[in-house]
Amino acid sequence: MSLFSRSLLAAAVGLAMTTGAQAATELTVYTAVEADDLQKYAARFELAHPEIEIKWVRDSTGVITARLLAEKENPQADVVWGLAATSLLVLEEEGMLSRYAPEGVEALDPKFVDPAIREGKDPAWVGMDAWVASICYNTIEGERLGVPKPSSWEDLTRPEYEGHVIMPNPSSSGTGYLDVASWMQLWDEQGGWDYMDRLHQNIARYTHSGSAPCNLAASGETVVGVSFAFRGARLASQGAPLELVFPEEGVGWDMEAAAIIEGSDRREAAETLLDWAVTEEANALYNEGYAVVAYPGVAEPIENYPENITELMIEPDFNWAANHRERLLGEWQRRYDGKSDSQ
Repeated sequence: MSLFSRSLLAAAVGLAMTTGAQAATELTVYTAVEADDLQKYAARFELAHPEIEIKWVRDSTGVITARLLAEKENPQADVVWGLAATSLLVLEEEGMLSRYAPEGVEALDPKFVDPAIREGKDPAWVGMDAWVASICYNTIEGERLGVPKPSSWEDLTRPEYEGHVIMPNPSSSGTGYLDVASWMQLWDEQGGWDYMDRLHQNIARYTHSGSAPCNLAASGETVVGVSFAFRGARLASQGAPLELVFPEEGVGWDMEAAAIIEGSDRREAAETLLDWAVTEEANALYNEGYAVVAYPGVAEPIENYPENITELMIEPDFNWAANHRERLLGEWQRRYDGKSDSQ
């Protein structure tokens, strides 16, 4: 081979290597994962799969769900990773999810996997972890203002809590909708609306983020924040004057889950992400913030969580919550939206 030919071959190989290095598959992923956790998940996945470059689109559960529904005829996302199962059930009903059984899915706790798998079908979605409702109580402000620590949901309707309770708006927050749906299932619809009517009298404001009420309780802006457990547990571990309350009636919960969007033309990369999302390694990462994860035997105790957390979690009906979502949110807005933060 001549020197010219060798040089030409070397240049061609070099160009191919450069082109290959630059040709990472770009995957658009919609998520409602908390920003500080998302940073860790992203870093670990990208380390394992440098051939895939993810474009993250993050917002609250309600916003991401509404965006996906609005884009139904022209999907922009390839994957949803870390969205409430109740939202994914809405998307599944709309025919927007593509069925896929991630490698190793059989190792997950069955309640974290689309039940269709038991009928021999590939699942439309797979769960990651469970987030659990709780009350964040500021001990310093509570003592200063004479507001006692609650022990139940019902306590929050008592006169001494007037103006001292903040909770999420269920239209924008998955945590807020989790609360509404779980109260309906605890007390039936009439009892749930009766409870929320009485609770509304004591609400200072409704936020558009599920973590905001607990953050506001930690900073002393409110005494009581209706939020979710891992946010309160993390803030308490960082020194915030918070105690977590798991109401005696029981606590609602939902799971973060992942799915491939129907019509994605980056199927191989999407499947790679789903395969990684169900691994023991990924579940160990989820356990840094969540006491209950999809992979059995992985979860270690979380500081400030009760040891019997799974016993406090109600038996949810995710399908009911998904099927009645639009109707319940419309009625909630009609009754209570006047105290919501502006967006």
